[in-house]
Amino acid sequence: MAQLKTFPSSYSYPATSPSLHRTEQVLHHQIWKENPSSFKNLGTRTTNGAGKFQVIRAVVSSDTETEISESKKVSGLRGKLNKVVLAYSGGLDTSVIVPWLRENYGCDVVCFTADVGQGIKELDGLEAKAKASGASQLVVKDLREEFVRDYIFPCLRAGAVYERKYLLGTSMARPVIAKAMVDVAKEVGADAVSHGCTGKGNDQVRFELTFFALNPKLNVVAPWREWDITGREDAIEYAKKHNVPVPVTKKSIYSRDRNLWHLSHEGDILEDPANEPKKDMYMISVDPEDAPNQAEYVEIGIESGLPVSVDGKRRSPASLLAELNEVGGRHGIGRIDMVENRLVGMKSRGVYETPGGTILFTAVRELESLTLDRETIQVKDSLALKYAELVYAGRWFDPLRESMDAFMQKITETTTGSVTLKLYKGSVTVTGRKSPFSLYRQDISSFESGQIYDQADAAGFIRLYGLPMRVRAMLEQGI
Repeated sequence: MAQLKTFPSSYSYPATSPSLHRTEQVLHHQIWKENPSSFKNLGTRTTNGAGKFQVIRAVVSSDTETEISESKKVSGLRGKLNKVVLAYSGGLDTSVIVPWLRENYGCDVVCFTADVGQGIKELDGLEAKAKASGASQLVVKDLREEFVRDYIFPCLRAGAVYERKYLLGTSMARPVIAKAMVDVAKEVGADAVSHGCTGKGNDQVRFELTFFALNPKLNVVAPWREWDITGREDAIEYAKKHNVPVPVTKKSIYSRDRNLWHLSHEGDILEDPANEPKKDMYMISVDPEDAPNQAEYVEIGIESGLPVSVDGKRRSPASLLAELNEVGGRHGIGRIDMVENRLVGMKSRGVYETPGGTILFTAVRELESLTLDRETIQVKDSLALKYAELVYAGRWFDPLRESMDAFMQKITETTTGSVTLKLYKGSVTVTGRKSPFSLYRQDISSFESGQIYDQADAAGFIRLYGLPMRVRAMLEQGI
């Protein structure tokens, strides 16, 4: 629940000017009792009694009933907030929150939607829907380039994968959205932020850790941890009761999260790990069985560990990823079905479509095989596991992740070159890689004799490298 300041009902309000009419004194008392902080703010604008009287008169109009009603409007069933910025998607979880916030916290609600590549269809009609739900306004920001450049690409460079499979699509999106919410809260003068994350998921942690890191003064309201709605079925009924349209039905309920990196699916039949996903559930990739019979080749250009071009054509980060999503999607690339360990302790089954991300991850990792030595790859891979855990847990703005990112940036300075991939019916196969900083030397690696590597030297190396094993064997055998 949000941390709210309250005032005792017995609070002694200041004496009014003797010249005040009795009705004005009553209204003065009512305003102070219902919202003492507002009186305090108004009173500090002037320095003399007459000035204070004028301010009070400006607030208290001749229509006393209206003004008392407006005074009561700032109070809610659970406390008082001035203005709340709500992370708004127009889906089930957030659609039912707007009227709930107004009723329970007596606040204005500013809906915020981040465009992180979820598609035009998900943005259509949002403003009308938000205002129909009772929001004072809808703020939409295009975060696609920032999302890919400042969040996706650092994770890609780090090689961050959670629990062997998950490419962190939702995990990377939450901090960029939460950061924008903090900015919007400052712009509109909000004293609180809110999200539609359930109390069982990871996203509540990701949002709130970002809020804490960037503006610890903001109140945080998480309705799913407060209200009486216990599940999606209840939320659907609540939405229907309040005439809020939502893109789900009781017959088929999938919880989806889409952005430029991936599309995730949870819920419905997926809650049983034994069930195979339905073919029509997938939205951005074709079934590999239905993919073209002709393979397609794509060349990814990389500079310092970050993708910069497709087939020799330079692209902005967001447009590059969007193009590869289209290419990979038509070949059924990047489908993952996994059971993961959520941060809050439970296991969860999810299905992910990450066509472009799978292509890029394969390309970057392959180029490192040319540009990084053995010890560096081993250390980088070990740190990538921790990096992925931090991102998954919502600790994007943690100094540890930022420090690890500095290491990743330094270690991949020479990871520059290109990788050619073959896409065919769900598979990504590396067919070629090259780099001006390649540590691969054909004259050394060749089976033909060379001047740099003398095969006879291997005998001494093996004797020294295997000495500990030889000594242990001698001890066990009494030699």
